[in-house]
Amino acid sequence: MLVRKIPTWQTTRRALTVTAVAAFVTGGAFLSAGTASAGQQVVSNSCTGTVSGQMGDQVAIDGASVKTLVTNGANNAGTLAVGSWAGDSIAKNHAILVGQVPNTAGGEANGAAIGKAVRAALSASGTWGLGLDWNKTLNSVESTVAKSCNLTLLAANYVAPSTPGGQPGAGGTGAQQGGGTATAPGGSTGNLSNLNPGTAGGSGGTAPMRDYGGIPTATAGTAVAPGVRYPANGTLPGDASAPQAGTGDQTGQGADIRDAGNAQSLSSPLGSNDVQLPMLLAVIVLAGVTAGLVRTWVLRRAA
Repeated sequence: MLVRKIPTWQTTRRALTVTAVAAFVTGGAFLSAGTASAGQQVVSNSCTGTVSGQMGDQVAIDGASVKTLVTNGANNAGTLAVGSWAGDSIAKNHAILVGQVPNTAGGEANGAAIGKAVRAALSASGTWGLGLDWNKTLNSVESTVAKSCNLTLLAANYVAPSTPGGQPGAGGTGAQQGGGTATAPGGSTGNLSNLNPGTAGGSGGTAPMRDYGGIPTATAGTAVAPGVRYPANGTLPGDASAPQAGTGDQTGQGADIRDAGNAQSLSSPLGSNDVQLPMLLAVIVLAGVTAGLVRTWVLRRAA
C-alpha cells in the first residue's frame, strides 16, 4: 500500500490558515457582541416627555402610545380608512425607532421625526385600514402624530468637560489655594489683575468675585405698632368726624360730600337739530290754520 507523504511546509501552512480563520470568526463574534452592548435600546411608553439613557442608545416608542393618534389621523384622512384597524396594527409594534441619545448633555426627537417613524411602521404593518388612498391616509397620520409628539433625550452618563481656568490653584487665577489674594474685579493688584481690562497681559475680561462679604446690605428697620402710629384719642385718616380743610360754604350738599367743589350743571350747546321756540310757534299756528280750513271745507260740503 502506497502512502503519500505530505511535505512539512504544506502541513504548517494549512495549520496557520485554519488558525487564522478561527481567530477571524472569534474576533468577529466578540466585535458584534461589543457593538450590541454599546448601544442599547430604550423604549418609551409615551411619545411625549423625557427619556434618559446612555450616550448612543437607540430610542424607540411603544406603538400603543400613538394608537389613538393613528386612529384619529386615519379617520380624518377622508379616504374611507378604518381608523380602528390602523390603530390596532400600530399598537402591535412595541419598538418604533424614533432617534438616538446624543453624545451631549441632551437632545430631542421632535414631532416630525416621530411622525415619519410611525408612518413607516404603519406602512410596513400591512394593515387593511388605510382606505382607498394609502398615501393620503399615511400623510394624515404622520401630520397628526407630528403635532402631538415630542421627546426630550437626556444622556445620563454625560460628563461636562472641565476648563483649565476653573481648577483651584491653577496659575493663581482661582481661589486662594493658588497662592496670593483674590481681589475683586476692577482692582489693580492681586492674582485677578491680569483679567482686568486694560492691564498688562490682560485678556480683556473680568473674573467673578470670590467673596461678597464686603458688599453693603440694607438692614431691616423697626416696625411701629398701629397704636403708636395712630393714638387712641386721635383721628384716623378718612374719619368722617374729623374736620376737613377747605370745606367752605357748600350749601345744598350732604354731610358725606366734602371738598367736592361747587360744580353746577350747564346746558348743552345748541345743536343744528334742536327745535327752537319760533319754530314751535310756527308749527302750532300752522296746525290751527289747517284745522280751520278743514272745518270750513267739511261744513260747506255738508250744506
